[in-house]
Amino acid sequence: MELKEILSKCDHTLLSPAATWDEIKQICDDGIKYGTASVCIPASFVGRAKEYVGDKLAICTVIGFPNGYDTTAAKCFEANDAVRNGADEIDMVINIGALKDKDYSFVLDEIKAVKAHCEGRLLKVIIETCLLTREEKIRMCSIVSESGADYIKTSTGFSTGGATFEDIELFAEHVAPHVKIKAAGGISSLEDAEKFINLGASRLGTSRIVKIAKQLENN
Repeated sequence: MELKEILSKCDHTLLSPAATWDEIKQICDDGIKYGTASVCIPASFVGRAKEYVGDKLAICTVIGFPNGYDTTAAKCFEANDAVRNGADEIDMVINIGALKDKDYSFVLDEIKAVKAHCEGRLLKVIIETCLLTREEKIRMCSIVSESGADYIKTSTGFSTGGATFEDIELFAEHVAPHVKIKAAGGISSLEDAEKFINLGASRLGTSRIVKIAKQLENN
């Protein structure tokens, strides 16, 4: 698989709490130069970033991040605020405790509510696989499939683990055909990126693939 194709599936990501505007501008410049699917950035930078890139690059942000235990009303406000600031894509974290309590209707209704507040923008649902059992992951495949969300996503990158090949295989087996898959967290090589894509991921949340592209350019 060509590097260009891998880059086109990357959400080039910078979600550090210490991220500065200069750093955000840099990943926007890199996203445009290397043809990434989007840049994924903190909500507070969405307005400036969208103004900076215009229509050259999709802007993605995160809500209920990274723990997912905000109220549904707060998540809906965050999603709508991000959209009004110019976000093209929203990555939300589920209420993990509600899933573990087997309150599946709550988890489903919350995703539906956030989707409604995205006003037609892409919604990716982060389920934080490293904290879930196999059965909980399969249940979330079903819930996300029913919810109207566009993607199921493995991880925030801020918990105890990131994407695994096994989880992408599990998603591919259990999500409905209309639900796409995003692998995120710990993707550090072109070989791993290509394997995630071949297993069924159509997006990768990572900052390292662009760094690899830069290194190859300089060699």
